[in-house]
Amino acid sequence: MAGSLLTGCAGASGGAASPSTSQGSRATPTDGSNAASGSTPETALVPRTSKDARKLVDSVVLAPSDWGRGFVAQDPARSTPGTWAVLDGGCRWQREKLPHGVLASTSRYSRLPGREGKGTVKVTAAATAHSSVLGADDQLSTTLEEVLRCPQQQPRTDERITGLMSLGTPFGAREQQYADDSVLEAGQYVEKGGAQSYRWMVARLGTVVVAVSVTGAKGRTQPELDQLGTNALAQMLTRVQQRLKGK
Repeated sequence: MAGSLLTGCAGASGGAASPSTSQGSRATPTDGSNAASGSTPETALVPRTSKDARKLVDSVVLAPSDWGRGFVAQDPARSTPGTWAVLDGGCRWQREKLPHGVLASTSRYSRLPGREGKGTVKVTAAATAHSSVLGADDQLSTTLEEVLRCPQQQPRTDERITGLMSLGTPFGAREQQYADDSVLEAGQYVEKGGAQSYRWMVARLGTVVVAVSVTGAKGRTQPELDQLGTNALAQMLTRVQQRLKGK
């Protein structure tokens, strides 16, 4: 599948600085994703209630084993039901009650423990189902714009994400063929152990938004981390398409 989450120009959601990547890295949701935009979902399968939406997002979000061999759950292992992540006015991430128009949202947190001189990689997989395409599209627009408002963000106490840049690529731009819209954020995750690379990859298919984050670690190369994230995003895009097409 053509297209790239890590190269291209700002999309229809608005202009933003382009994240830099390691030379030669063109990580793309391939390897069986085939979740090309433009395919119309079965109307009866698009979630219209919170109950149906919860079933969908729970079936889409990756468990630790879905990331690959050796991954285990973080503590906590998943988000609080009935909430989603919101960046407040102080650029701090908070869990808040789902607003009107958001039917369900789930995040799962996993990690690959360090060994043989390599550090621990931390990852997140998230899925959100909206009641309308407009609402889902607004989530992508907000994601892109938040980096302009908050290039430095605080996910947890004593942890920061710095130097954030964002890139939006809608379907058809720069050969992006895997989603109706996509956003990439890139920066540095700073905690007590130092600073590591950070990627937040988001994609929309219809009313469903999926996302993954990958925080690097000592001894892990950027191409390795980028491929980890795009493979994970591809899995979730494929699951969304299969469930909305009844496959």
